[in-house]
Amino acid sequence: MNRKHLNGALVLTLLTSILAACSGGASEPEPAAETPAAEQPTAETPAAEEDTSSQYGDTGGIKLPIVDEPTTLTWMLVSENPANDKLIAKEIEKRTGITLDLQTYSSTTYQDRLRVVVASGQLPDIFHGLPFAELKKIGQQGAVVAINDYADMLPNFKKLYIDENPWVVKSYGDEAGKLYSWPIYNMNRDVNHGWMYRKDIFDKLGIPEWTNTDEFYEAMKKVKEAYPDSFPIASKTKDGIFRDWGYGWGVSGASYPMYYDEAAKTWKFAPAQAEFKDMLDFMKKLYNEGLLDPEFLTDTPDSWTAKLTTDKAFVTWDWIGRLDLFYNQVKDQYPTYDMRYANPVGPTGNVRTLPKIDVNFGITVANNDKKEIALKLLDYLTSPSGAALVTLGVEGETFNFDADGKPVYPELADVPLVDIKVLEDKYGLWLEGMYLNPDRRSVYYNFTEKEQEAQDKIVSQNKFEALDPVLNFSDDENATIAELQVTLMKEAAEFSAKYILDKAYGDAQWSEWQQNAEKAGASQLTEVFNAAQARFESQ
Repeated sequence: MNRKHLNGALVLTLLTSILAACSGGASEPEPAAETPAAEQPTAETPAAEEDTSSQYGDTGGIKLPIVDEPTTLTWMLVSENPANDKLIAKEIEKRTGITLDLQTYSSTTYQDRLRVVVASGQLPDIFHGLPFAELKKIGQQGAVVAINDYADMLPNFKKLYIDENPWVVKSYGDEAGKLYSWPIYNMNRDVNHGWMYRKDIFDKLGIPEWTNTDEFYEAMKKVKEAYPDSFPIASKTKDGIFRDWGYGWGVSGASYPMYYDEAAKTWKFAPAQAEFKDMLDFMKKLYNEGLLDPEFLTDTPDSWTAKLTTDKAFVTWDWIGRLDLFYNQVKDQYPTYDMRYANPVGPTGNVRTLPKIDVNFGITVANNDKKEIALKLLDYLTSPSGAALVTLGVEGETFNFDADGKPVYPELADVPLVDIKVLEDKYGLWLEGMYLNPDRRSVYYNFTEKEQEAQDKIVSQNKFEALDPVLNFSDDENATIAELQVTLMKEAAEFSAKYILDKAYGDAQWSEWQQNAEKAGASQLTEVFNAAQARFESQ
């Protein structure tokens, strides 16, 4: 189950509205950057009657309860159902003393509601969902807090994002080094996508799983011989196939079509590199020999699924959840159907690495008289104790660990599959915008046998491409990227398709494409990335 980031730009008029609503009056919040030195946040907080932190495990140094007098925080979140009467709100109040007013809206209506709330200027104490650039803008105007200004009172935040990962502020802060979005730590699984193959068919034909690209090619030829009416390799990602396969040739990354060449220590435009041409040449050979589905650029998820479940295709690149979904879909007709995660394809022998730190949810705190309490609550939920509460529940009350260390929920014994959606509906766990450091013992990381095999295969051999640096672009640079990147990606996809599909395309057409890419701004885009990289390294 995947969580989608909340996107969609808010119009600039919202900024004007919120700033107007926040202006004037004695209660006007001051921007954190302008707070007089004598009023700077400190680690000292009003002492509660009793320190109960030890009752709840490892709080990372944050003291509980957080408040010693009745305090209510409003928190705007994504959820399909109300959550104020569920375990999460009650347990947070029990531990911290904070009463939560959880303002929940469905994923389909959240962005519209957020627009209204931001325009009104009456911000909830905690919320998320603003696009990153907009969040920076209202942060610079003092509407939300610069979180790192309060690091000394936030031991879990300080440990993860100041001491252990100082690049976070460099990559996600504004020009003054102010960070307005609370990060999510260690959410991603190690392996979530990659190559997969019909092991039952390979075993039937006596074909071993490939361990390199040459063996992959030979295996595809043998499958084609046995199933001449098939096209062994199918794809549903249309021109996304070039990005997905590109990890195996070392020319892909989170900023595709740009990627960072670790050996050369420079950013490059992937679709104009020699390694990219090598990949296209390989795809062209597969296509010409009937090994790559001719509809690889046009297949829909439905047509792709039909091919992979009816012996028309046997190999693909996709999400690991598909391994079991395909079997469950066809097990009555094909009880021996066995889709398995495969070794990578391409000379690097690697798959993509998923980041351990994500700041793009835009989780933020309104700059008001409750900001320090709100920040401390987020810090507690980032601690091991808070992480377990938000993504597991309360041990001994809502769940227990079985002999294998897996959580078991007695009240959900009749539910066929306890996933994070079930936990959200029942207990208010896994609310989008509230999980800040998921506990890896949670059901989200309860892999099926096939999914665990995928993790083990890649992790045990460390078959991961290096993560590219996360760059922090200026407004002008973002404007240049927006202007150039769409055109370059469109032209690159069109050329790549022609190169594969047209037998006449070869070295001459490749050279012509490189020249056209330059004319379309490939060098200018590269300069923007390398300038941002130089700033990153100098900080």
